[in-house]
Amino acid sequence: MGWSYRNRRYAAVRQAVAWCNRGGPISAEPRINDRIRVPEVRLVGPSGEQVGIVPLAKALELAQEYDLDLVEVAATARPPVCKLMDYGKFKYESAMKAREARKNQAHTVIKEMKLRPKIDPHDYDTKKGHVVRFLKQGDKVKITIMFRGREQSRPELGFRLLQRLAEDVQDLGFVESNPKQDGRNMIMVLGPHKKKTEAMAEARELADARKAERRGTAQPGRDDAVAEPA
Repeated sequence: MGWSYRNRRYAAVRQAVAWCNRGGPISAEPRINDRIRVPEVRLVGPSGEQVGIVPLAKALELAQEYDLDLVEVAATARPPVCKLMDYGKFKYESAMKAREARKNQAHTVIKEMKLRPKIDPHDYDTKKGHVVRFLKQGDKVKITIMFRGREQSRPELGFRLLQRLAEDVQDLGFVESNPKQDGRNMIMVLGPHKKKTEAMAEARELADARKAERRGTAQPGRDDAVAEPA
């Protein structure tokens, strides 16, 4: 790829920058090649080696010899620091890293589970199962005890139920916010022992293991046919 091709490739970018300089927003992109307008630069080679302070014309000549771009990486330095690199490849790799970081980014999620103070054992086990699942996923759980009618005069029922639930799931979570009365409701927040990122990683590993197991059991060429009796 020749130098003239690189100039054509970035012609549109230079025009956009020129338009921005007439009053539009300032571009966040670093200056590259002939967009760099300083008499000399502190040059860094393709492998990170320090070349030293060289005239801009010399730096551009080296970029052409290596078939690379001259990229300004520290514009505020005196003189500015520039590096020889394949700028297109650099932008692609940076975009892929940012995409992977967003993919693995853990968002704090608060699930909510509502219970009645006189909940029956079967419903309690079902609700507890949901709380266990949420905590295993690395999510917080807001537990709400709803009081109705005369139940409002018995707040200790809700408190004991929340204590029981916290003890039942103490291996997976902890009481992040102690039970407190909020109008007709009593609220407690459970936090997971496991971080969201750890839970996501374990879930991916488990899914990969299951896929591998399914592929292993479905071996090609396996004769599972049962011979019929004569």
